[in-house]
Amino acid sequence: MKLFGTDGIRGVVNEFLTPDLAFRMGNAVGRIIDGRVFVAKDTRNTGDLLESALIAGLVSSGVDVYRCGIMPTPALALITKLEDSAGIMISASHNPPEYNGLKIIFKGYKLPDEIEERIENEMKNIKYVNYSEVGKVIDYQFAIEEYVNYIHKLYPNLNLNGIKILIDTANGATFNLNPMILESFGAKIKVINNKPDGFNINDNCGSTHPEHARKFLKDGDIAILHDGDGDRCIFLDESGEEVHGDKILGITACQMKNENRLSKNTVVLTILSNMGLEKYLTDNGIRVIRTRVGDRYILQEMLNNGFVLGGERSGHIIYLDRTTTGDGLITALEVLSVITKTGKSLFELASVIPDYPQVMLNLKVENKEIYKNKLVFEKIKEYKDYRIIIRPSGTEPVIRILVEGPNLEKSNEIAEEFYSLIESLL
Repeated sequence: MKLFGTDGIRGVVNEFLTPDLAFRMGNAVGRIIDGRVFVAKDTRNTGDLLESALIAGLVSSGVDVYRCGIMPTPALALITKLEDSAGIMISASHNPPEYNGLKIIFKGYKLPDEIEERIENEMKNIKYVNYSEVGKVIDYQFAIEEYVNYIHKLYPNLNLNGIKILIDTANGATFNLNPMILESFGAKIKVINNKPDGFNINDNCGSTHPEHARKFLKDGDIAILHDGDGDRCIFLDESGEEVHGDKILGITACQMKNENRLSKNTVVLTILSNMGLEKYLTDNGIRVIRTRVGDRYILQEMLNNGFVLGGERSGHIIYLDRTTTGDGLITALEVLSVITKTGKSLFELASVIPDYPQVMLNLKVENKEIYKNKLVFEKIKEYKDYRIIIRPSGTEPVIRILVEGPNLEKSNEIAEEFYSLIESLL
């Protein structure tokens, strides 16, 4: 069974993701990647367990470990870039608390597939160094400071005085850091879901549950919603409407084009990005390129072709002229910068971007290849005015069914039809 998925190794702790697996990964990484390794985690109760096992594996192979504690994934990515080192993030991002994950970062970026494969092969055999060569564990106290200083250098003139923001940190890794940074720019902040207890991360809160934050939003304010590890960001506008990643891409792409920041006037989207966004961008003279679902494929397309903006509807947006990966805080600051520069409300900026109705259903399956059936492909051909995408999740045992088109009721009907069809094949 392949261990590495689209976002590192991820699974239910003590079922798939065990301390032994974490130890083996640490031991293998230490033998393959030269130099020190920075380790961070989100707020899950299993973080300590996996951190201890992972670090034991790393130092057993002779590597020094710099322990950063709880911090967002993009902050760790930045540290590895600034320090020219490797890092491992212990997080399952937006997944429920029973999940956790191990994601390797090297000098700001995810590892290439071939290096992951090599690590996976090395994990089969543990090798120890002599006792005199065992690595040290150093509590790295400057990680947060490095990240905060970097953010302030990116936005030296940003003034958020007078802007009222509700922040939902999903009881995750951003729970104290992001509100503090936004407040330092002058915004008036109210924070919810910022009391992690190890079990409440992403629990009916954060970027995957905007309906929760909507209950706390006062008229005229806006809301920023993060996920558990802080690499995603969506908004609620002044009327409580969701401003998801597609809208954020539309808002920031046009501003970047006006500022000559948008390399080759191109934005990288995925096959799931809304047709309305593509129309809006092309109408504004911006070229669109689509990739497979997953930020690693977006990033690969961007790096290969010199593009600086790409992202997903989920709020995972990459600004390569700012940092190396999706960063929920940088995404938030990019949108807030557009608000301050244009003098427009978030509602005004978002409402001009069309959003065709999308319906997404998730079907739990054991065999994620079951949808590759002639009956399914023939049925897709029947709906010429609707975009139908059926694909396996890269992180969960589910098949995702997406239907997009001009009529919401009809899209729901089509999605249910495909759900029933695939279910009948199980």
